Amino acid sequence: MIVGVPKEVKNHEYRVGLVPAGVRSLVGAGHTVFVERGAGEGSGLPDALYLEAGATLLDAADEVWARADMVWKVKEPVAEEYGRMRPGQTVYTYFHLAAVPELAAVLLEKKIAAVAYETIEKPDGSLPLLMPMSEVAGKMAPQVGARCLEREHGGKGVLLGGVPGVKRGEVVIIGGGVVGINAAKVAVGMGANVTILDVNTRRLNYLDDVFLGRVQTLYSDADNIAMQVRRADLVIGAVLVTGKRAPTLVPRALLSDMDDGTVVVDVAVDQGGCIETCKPTTHADPTYVVDGVVHYCVANMPGAVSHTSTFALNNVTRPYGLAIANKGLAKACADDPALRLGLNTYDGACTHAAVAESLDLEYVPPPF
Repeated sequence: MIVGVPKEVKNHEYRVGLVPAGVRSLVGAGHTVFVERGAGEGSGLPDALYLEAGATLLDAADEVWARADMVWKVKEPVAEEYGRMRPGQTVYTYFHLAAVPELAAVLLEKKIAAVAYETIEKPDGSLPLLMPMSEVAGKMAPQVGARCLEREHGGKGVLLGGVPGVKRGEVVIIGGGVVGINAAKVAVGMGANVTILDVNTRRLNYLDDVFLGRVQTLYSDADNIAMQVRRADLVIGAVLVTGKRAPTLVPRALLSDMDDGTVVVDVAVDQGGCIETCKPTTHADPTYVVDGVVHYCVANMPGAVSHTSTFALNNVTRPYGLAIANKGLAKACADDPALRLGLNTYDGACTHAAVAESLDLEYVPPPF
């Protein structure tokens, strides 16, 4: 199989789809790997390392897309890449299609086999390819939130950890999954008062045990969310429903009850966001203000720590990508139900039930 690795073009996206070790694995298995020049530089991976691993370097993204059977990326194709996709091509990356219906339309029109990292799901319900980036984004959320709380960035001027004799900052985390628990670890480490809300009582029991009472756990319902958001200095949205648009849990009406300079960090923005006033932002222009509340809604947060993120992501994407290259997509999906669930579109049809429901499309099961 011919595998192509183009340079990411999303705003301030410095990750790369494959590290040199991944290239070496593919080449060793008899495959050809084309890498766009400079694709790895943002992650501290110069072209020389890719050459040593056996890749062929190409000068232009157009050439990489034109020659690849499978394009191995990090983020969903953006508008400038739509025209580069070839009918019948396999694209292996994060898609989050529930939030980008226009991309879904292009994938269907071009009959792209879209293998989405975020919906590859094991029998126990875990999402192995989403987990490392959720860990990164979760750990980053209190950091960027603390920065936004500084007065010069529009925040209320609160130090999350406080100092002796002064109240600590209040951090409210909506969702106790991978993002939520990692956000809580960092926020607790910073010295903040932390509350986590979740609808899964077993998860709340687990979180209570893990943090030994250092965080407050609450059942997530409209009343508890409203009560906690009103008193928060920093609200972190950490909700995920696999393949679907995130539910709106913080309506705009609540913002008027929050202090001016309160900060919200919506990590769920990739799936549409769980805060009603959320809209995707970029690392170049990460925040905006609605009703006095500072919103940080960068859709590719892990891209800012690209070296860590690239290697963490490659650790989990490589086995599935190798399976596709070695067996072909149909056989790889037939052999692995988890990978089969990663197939969002195929041959002009939407092949993931939750994605189809979110986009109001007909669901067609994969033909293998």
